[in-house]
Amino acid sequence: MKFYPTTKRVTMKFDMLGSGSTGNCGLIRTKSSIVLVDAGFSCKRIKEMLATYNICPEQIGAVFITHEHFDHIQGLRGLSKFRHIKFFANKNTANAIETKHGLNILWQTFSTADRLNFDDLTIVSFSVPHDAVDPIGYVFTVDASGSTGGMKSIAWMTDLGYIPSHVSSYVSDVDLLIIESNYDNDLLAADTKRPPFVKARIRSRYGHLPNEAAINFIKNNKANQWKKVILAHVSVDCNNETSIRKLLATAKGLKFEVDIAPHLKTLPKISKI
Repeated sequence: MKFYPTTKRVTMKFDMLGSGSTGNCGLIRTKSSIVLVDAGFSCKRIKEMLATYNICPEQIGAVFITHEHFDHIQGLRGLSKFRHIKFFANKNTANAIETKHGLNILWQTFSTADRLNFDDLTIVSFSVPHDAVDPIGYVFTVDASGSTGGMKSIAWMTDLGYIPSHVSSYVSDVDLLIIESNYDNDLLAADTKRPPFVKARIRSRYGHLPNEAAINFIKNNKANQWKKVILAHVSVDCNNETSIRKLLATAKGLKFEVDIAPHLKTLPKISKI
């Protein structure tokens, strides 16, 4: 049975399969492409989540990896068995995955900031500050010639300790921005599961982005063209929707929708026979 990425009326569609410390994976569909951004869940779980969209691994054209941490690459071993899938990562990240995780993948490597093409997508990467060898964010733009509407560009920007000035030039004119909003300062301070050195790592300039920084960025970036913003990589223990919504309430006059990414896509219940 053959499934199609989208209807002809949809230029570009994004769905978050899950985002958080337990795993990160996004699904991008266009008229010609189905690709994943990161593969941070087991291959089995990714297959189950894709099935809710009537998509099977045989239809995935490519996987774009941001960095080598396990919550972004867990599914690579299983997905790499599907020989048609192309796996993209910058050279340092590909080497780190092979060295640290023992994965032997036929990589499509590039240098950060290179412009790539895959089917009807143009992809540009940009560096972000995180405690990985060469972490990056991505901007995906679809060839929308002849289209009069719909979403045409997506920026993926998670796992960063702060937002450098160069990032705005990459993400301000996209239709959809996925940005990390990892922790609430008070909840992180009160957390008893994490030792002080882990908390220090999270708060560092090469750790994760707090709610305040994420929301200040989206409310102060006046030149943006965003239609929607998704707050992602939200900590289970050190953050919650209430804390995020409280800060969002201070951002008056936003011209775009703001959503909070789920930690894991809910799968439909299957009745036992």
